[in-house]
Amino acid sequence: MTIPERLGLPHAGYGVGLRNVHFAHILNHNPAVDWFEIISENYMDSHGPPRYVLDQIAERYPVVMHGVSLSIGSSDPLDMDYLRKLRSLADSVGSLWVSDHVCWTGIAGLNAHDLLPVPFTEATLRHVIERIRIVQDVLERPLVLENPSTYVTFARSTMTEAEFLTRMATEADCGLLLDVNNVYVSSVNHDLDPQEFIRNLPHERVVQFHLAGHTSYGTHCIDTHDSEVIDPVWDLYRLAHELTGGASTLLEWDAKIPPFPVVHQEVLKAVDRINHRLTPAETMDETPPRPENGFARPDEGTATVPQPATMISAEVE
Repeated sequence: MTIPERLGLPHAGYGVGLRNVHFAHILNHNPAVDWFEIISENYMDSHGPPRYVLDQIAERYPVVMHGVSLSIGSSDPLDMDYLRKLRSLADSVGSLWVSDHVCWTGIAGLNAHDLLPVPFTEATLRHVIERIRIVQDVLERPLVLENPSTYVTFARSTMTEAEFLTRMATEADCGLLLDVNNVYVSSVNHDLDPQEFIRNLPHERVVQFHLAGHTSYGTHCIDTHDSEVIDPVWDLYRLAHELTGGASTLLEWDAKIPPFPVVHQEVLKAVDRINHRLTPAETMDETPPRPENGFARPDEGTATVPQPATMISAEVE
């Protein structure tokens, strides 16, 4: 199946988040990954070893930048110095696109280092749309925005999140990064229907998918990115793929990070889910057959390595 471009942006295939614990493995083994996603802020002001490694990786693989400090929903003025650095990095590494989150991260010049939710109101919508247009003018490329996981809602919201994202993406002419795990986490936390959320989005504007693991506490979920993707999230991913016709897919693993082959194998499950090769009854220890689309698996004989017992903190997210 030929997957069309979205907003002039290519379908990049199946990738993983670039984390420094995997630098040596990537440089030494050149794993068969379609693309890497970086956390923008980790490299914007860096001219040391991490940036040196990124430049080498960018020569070998397509790269996408994913930010956590744009603060598109904040009442603070947009940080033009930040935007200029963002554009410079994007130009330098040839970023296929630049993404961030529909959130705010601080106020009065202070960064909370968290992705804080916005109220879904007409006033917020107008504010965010205006700022997206400015950002896209500065970057001279489409901005792609993600639905974050949320843990509270606002009594003053006058529309659903799906309606907000639909109107935002359409009126601002930007792309969407559909984080399927975040849809699941938020649906559990707020007792919502995740399938209805996905069905009500503008599917033609979904440029990218995120997949990740989370932690369930029974009454609520936390978006921890520290484990495998669970079956209900895979089911939502298949639905999203069917409705959109497919989009670039990225596996995030930001804490308790296992060796690279384990992370690589997790994103390969996306290929199998779409091809109906892996069912929930099958175990993660089984080695699926090589896919027909040419996306290579790790070298034969690479063992699945269990997660380390110690916590490795996420770099930014």
